[in-house]
Amino acid sequence: MVKMLKRAALILFVGACAFGGGMAAVLLGPRLTSAASAQVVVPGPGSGSVDLPRTSDRFEAVARKVMPAVVAVEAKKPAGGKRTKAEEESGSGVLIKAEGQRGVLVLTNNHVIAEAALKDITISLADDRIAKPAQVWADPESDVALLRLEGLDGAATAPLGDSDGVRVGQWVLAFGSPFGLNQSMTHGIISARERGQVGLGSTIRIKDFLQTDAAINPGSSGGPLVNLDGEVIGLNTAIASHSNSSSGVAFSIPINLVKRVMKQLLEKGSVARGYLGMQLAESFEAVDALRLGLDRVQGALVETVFADTPASAAGLKPKDVVLQVDETTIRNENHLINLITATPAGQKVRLQVWRDKRTMALDAVVGDWSKGQGRFRPAQ
Repeated sequence: MVKMLKRAALILFVGACAFGGGMAAVLLGPRLTSAASAQVVVPGPGSGSVDLPRTSDRFEAVARKVMPAVVAVEAKKPAGGKRTKAEEESGSGVLIKAEGQRGVLVLTNNHVIAEAALKDITISLADDRIAKPAQVWADPESDVALLRLEGLDGAATAPLGDSDGVRVGQWVLAFGSPFGLNQSMTHGIISARERGQVGLGSTIRIKDFLQTDAAINPGSSGGPLVNLDGEVIGLNTAIASHSNSSSGVAFSIPINLVKRVMKQLLEKGSVARGYLGMQLAESFEAVDALRLGLDRVQGALVETVFADTPASAAGLKPKDVVLQVDETTIRNENHLINLITATPAGQKVRLQVWRDKRTMALDAVVGDWSKGQGRFRPAQ
């Protein structure tokens, strides 16, 4: 599993806290104009600027729009595995509508409700109503879960935005129930995009996070990250911390990734993913690139190629660096994982590979991940 903040921070699910669920996220950083004018201005959502009182009004408008759709999620998990006794898990969620689906859905993290029976999951709404889910869909590999609530057709829901257009430095708001403080809102900025070097546990492979400097704390998993138009652009999932509390580094699943997962869960009940069948290095440092004859840290370093897989059939070898898939330049190992998993099984791809200080092209046919698991052994 890829490690986050190499040699630095501990990554924590922000839902794992006995105090309660919720999530906070990202916003503000006013800048000053000339000292003579001493006017505080902040960038508006479009071109130009707005003054601080108007920005405050904008935050209030988003709060009024989104807060009625924010919920707290409680799940009682039975003893088993590492749990010696039953435990309460607390997190957050957001009410949404999905095309073609009856009722209202709660969008949250899988790790908040994983292993809990339907009867042991409780949803607390903003108007103090309590509901039990009638159905659950979950994708452990992306940490996304959906819960159907029936009899709440008139409940407020939040609109889903477009995370592909999110910009570093953009102001965002996060909602949830950190430490059991329901209906909380925090603010910050988008600190970075496409963060993948985040170690989150053995089941989560699909990692492509928005990073924020919001004051996110335990109990916040599954809360929405929202833009200033009141649209959900991320699902708050984890923090990096040495102290089990906010240190200004938090991670949200981009909503476009969530929407792709949702579509397959609701239509098919599971998510189809491709694979090649190789283990990639968790880190690829400058010293590694120089040793292999590369002039930049780019691509995914192959550690192991498994027998009887598309990777071995294509001729990939340990110490190869995958630089490109078709026309897409590979940034790092997580980028390659996400790209291949999103490719349909049976599709042929051309890999540009760095081997013995030169590039070469290899053709591979993407396999079906659901059929390929369990057969991995190193190629001879």
